[in-house]
Amino acid sequence: MCRPRAIHRHLGVVRILPARATAAEGGENEGGENTVVPSFGAAGAPLDPSGDPLLAAKFSVPAVARGFVRRKRLLDRLTDGTSGPLTLVTGPAGAGKTTLVSSWTRWGKAPGPVVWVTLDSGDTPGVFWTYVVDAFRRGLAGFQRGPIGLTGDIGTPVSAGSVDHSLLVRLCSALERLPEPVVLVLDGLDKVPDREVASGLEFVLDHAGPRLRLVLTSRVDPPLPLHRYRTEDRVYEIRGGDLAFTPHEAAVLLRGHGLVPGAETVGALTGRTEGWAAGLRLCALAMRESGDADGFVRSFSASEHAVADYLLAEILDAQPAATRELLLRVSILDRVHPDLANALTGREDAELILTRLTRANAFVEPIADTRWCRFHTLFAEVLHAHLRSRRPGLEPRLHRRAARWFTDAGQITDALAHAAAGGDWRYGATVAVQHLMVGRLLADPGAEGLDRLFSRMPPDVPGAEPALIAGACDLSRHDSAGCRAHLARAEHHLYRRGARPTPEARLTHALLRLLSGPYEQRHTGADGTAAAEEAAQHVGELMGRLPPFRIKEHPEIEALRHHGLACALLKSGRLDDARTAFAEAVRTRAAEVTPLVRHQCLGRLALAEAIGGALTVAADHARCSLGVADQHRISESRRSGAGHLALAIVAFERGDVRAAIHHLDPAEALPDTRDDPMLMTETAVLWSRVELARGRRSGALGPLDALGPTPLPWPAERRAVARSAVALARGDHATAISVLDGAASGGPSRTVALALAHLSAGHTEAALRLVAPIDGSPGPPLPDRVRILLLRTHATMPDGDPAVTRALLAQALDAARPEQLRQPFTEAGPWLRHLLHRPDGPLGVHAWLTARPSDRQDDPILIEPLSGREREVLAHLEQMMSTDEIAAALHLSVNTVKTHLRGLYRKLCVSRRREAVERGRELRLL
Repeated sequence: MCRPRAIHRHLGVVRILPARATAAEGGENEGGENTVVPSFGAAGAPLDPSGDPLLAAKFSVPAVARGFVRRKRLLDRLTDGTSGPLTLVTGPAGAGKTTLVSSWTRWGKAPGPVVWVTLDSGDTPGVFWTYVVDAFRRGLAGFQRGPIGLTGDIGTPVSAGSVDHSLLVRLCSALERLPEPVVLVLDGLDKVPDREVASGLEFVLDHAGPRLRLVLTSRVDPPLPLHRYRTEDRVYEIRGGDLAFTPHEAAVLLRGHGLVPGAETVGALTGRTEGWAAGLRLCALAMRESGDADGFVRSFSASEHAVADYLLAEILDAQPAATRELLLRVSILDRVHPDLANALTGREDAELILTRLTRANAFVEPIADTRWCRFHTLFAEVLHAHLRSRRPGLEPRLHRRAARWFTDAGQITDALAHAAAGGDWRYGATVAVQHLMVGRLLADPGAEGLDRLFSRMPPDVPGAEPALIAGACDLSRHDSAGCRAHLARAEHHLYRRGARPTPEARLTHALLRLLSGPYEQRHTGADGTAAAEEAAQHVGELMGRLPPFRIKEHPEIEALRHHGLACALLKSGRLDDARTAFAEAVRTRAAEVTPLVRHQCLGRLALAEAIGGALTVAADHARCSLGVADQHRISESRRSGAGHLALAIVAFERGDVRAAIHHLDPAEALPDTRDDPMLMTETAVLWSRVELARGRRSGALGPLDALGPTPLPWPAERRAVARSAVALARGDHATAISVLDGAASGGPSRTVALALAHLSAGHTEAALRLVAPIDGSPGPPLPDRVRILLLRTHATMPDGDPAVTRALLAQALDAARPEQLRQPFTEAGPWLRHLLHRPDGPLGVHAWLTARPSDRQDDPILIEPLSGREREVLAHLEQMMSTDEIAAALHLSVNTVKTHLRGLYRKLCVSRRREAVERGRELRLL
């Protein structure tokens, strides 16, 4: 007959227990009214407190997916972590938390048996602890040594909604008696939000003794006292950043999917996914289906589509409606500020929402030490695409609202980007002009983004400000004519009747007018320098009308003003004035903080020195110009070819044609050499001279013929002199004279060339009369002074006194020797070679003339001398002393020494200590 049975009811579940069950068999223990032996269903499966059978799958270690990458660095970290009581693995969805721990259970070095519980959102405290206890029962069934009676002593919870404290005590006692460590893995703890579960885990961790090793995986930090655990060194953490795949690991993953892309493709994919495991795997599957791995990576939309469903389902759809709306609206941003998010959503709780998302590892990351945060790249792309498809027409309005927020916050670059994205070009141009962004556009090596931004602006946007910005963009691309056309349109708006232009708009207009030139078109018959000087003065006056703090914020305006005036002087042929102006521009504090202007000024200063014959100084300044460009990583599109061109002229004048060609090639590759009339002229003239030096008279006119007409008198004169030299080389004296007679300018170079043409034609007296007014004067450049002396030497040869001839030749050689100036002697003709090689000739004293040209500079000169303190600091650098040691030796503060270091780096055109020492030795400063 049937034994009497006791009926226990809880939450509507009837459990029938044996009436005579002992405590050890699962009856009521002392102090444990809600603890019973495990219940079993009809099929013999254990039941949880809710009456549902325990699912065996929750105790199974998840299988490793195909293409799994065994990441030893993380497996070793898990092994290290399980030497202590708690290992926490956190990261966003799809970061590979479960995969890592499950693979570790197979290939890692666990300190003992591993029991696994996969958690679900329905795991209430009673259900949770039932699974934990049963996991130990299953995992340690064959491991018991001695009468531990693990599960029998513990019992199981009866209530689904809570667990009796005595059960946790008995669990801790049982774990404490284990002979070896055991690892309990709780996978997905974030799905069990009940704080009673966390409280129970805290108790077990504190009282289970040294045998329990708990491994938790979670998307969020569990509500445990992690701060205390960290202080006590009781927790080992593996975070989302640690889980991110490296490029090498990503390549292994792709190979596991049958893909063998190149390193560049792997790097690009790793960067776009930020090493996110699920994203890499989804992209790998899509890449395999596409059949074009490289093309897939080049396409943003392809990777976006590959992960969109996952991110939308796992992250976006899991959020409340208000959070989803915020995420969609702020997806237009690269980085998110709570106040900006409020402005875009009309809410006031954005900070709370963003903080919650950050803590939940929902692909939102804080930016250190700020209130800003950023979205994972792919998540942001998916959200942005979702916004466009679900809310068409909203995106431009959001960009315009963001533009105004950034303007009010003083973050003008971001404001301009959003104004452009929202199609609000007039607002963007107005903001750019009001904040003097034109100066940055022209002087900042990193301002190419502004140029690209406004290059999309339609040409018909009304107003002065859009025209000014369009002109500045043209000028940054070396299109002076285009800039002047926009300036004319801007001038119409600025100065029409009733217009009230702002001081910033007037200053921007005046500065662009100064920089765009040429002034000859507006002032017929003048060399244009008076107009340039007037324009520079006008810019200075307008600068004085702005608040001092505004000008202090934009030192590039002053640097550009000096640069514009110096360029105008150079184009007019006033070499001495141009050299002085460029040197002053380089020495200003404004040039120090505007490396692009400094690079351009040094290059054109070098060019002016080279044309004037100061070859040593020219080479030094040219190298400084190139050094500034390299040091500040100025892009090729913004570099000037003037420095390379100056080095080419120096090499050619010293007789090294091969080196001249070597420097001409990079000069011609840079944009301003192709667009600036002055640089174009000097390049063509030098190529013509190189062709003559190589004996290619037929090709010497080609570079000159390729030039278009120029309104600038001095470049026109330089071209005429070059044409005359080609005609003389061909023996066409009449053409040599006629091209010079037609030149608009009458500078020293033209006069000397005309005199040489007359001398070659046999008109000796005419030649001497032409050079008489400038002979011995300081006006002509060194090459022309040497040519005058050679002309007079040649004129005295037929019937003159040989002693006078030798004396004149000696003067020419003495004048040319300091700069190793060889080319005037090479171009003089056979008569000079005959004179030099006579037994009583001067080659014994002037052997340098026929020696192989050397690239070493005899007396390099700094554009700005080092101060006494800077020399002392440089001397200590040579001794390899640290900054602190130098400060102690000189009795200075460390900050003062750093200031001196910055100064000598700038003056020496270097960026490192070793380079400064090498440069100091080269300049004989050490």
